[in-house]
Amino acid sequence: MSIRDDKAASLLVHLAGEYIAREAGRETLITPTRADIGNDRKNATVYVSVFPDKDTDSALEFLARHAADFRAFLKKEARFSFLPRVTFKADLGEKHRQHLDELSRDLNSR
Repeated sequence: MSIRDDKAASLLVHLAGEYIAREAGRETLITPTRADIGNDRKNATVYVSVFPDKDTDSALEFLARHAADFRAFLKKEARFSFLPRVTFKADLGEKHRQHLDELSRDLNSR
């Protein structure tokens, strides 16, 4: 990725965090962790972690329902050369990292 793509991804994560904080309920914590922007800059994926884990599916459904509203928010708040279509996915890499942290804590406590 180029520096331009990195900046766009960073801005996308920041604005997704603002939008989610404003629109999502308070019983589930939804945190955008990273974003990938396609080579054509027409599509982007924002990865989120959800706490508690059991609410991941409902959080992703919420984000899918609000995709058009998020796009309108991006149009107002950001200046992209081309406004990407955004999809949200669960960040499985973050879950794996958390699991590895738990395993290492278990090994260290023995």
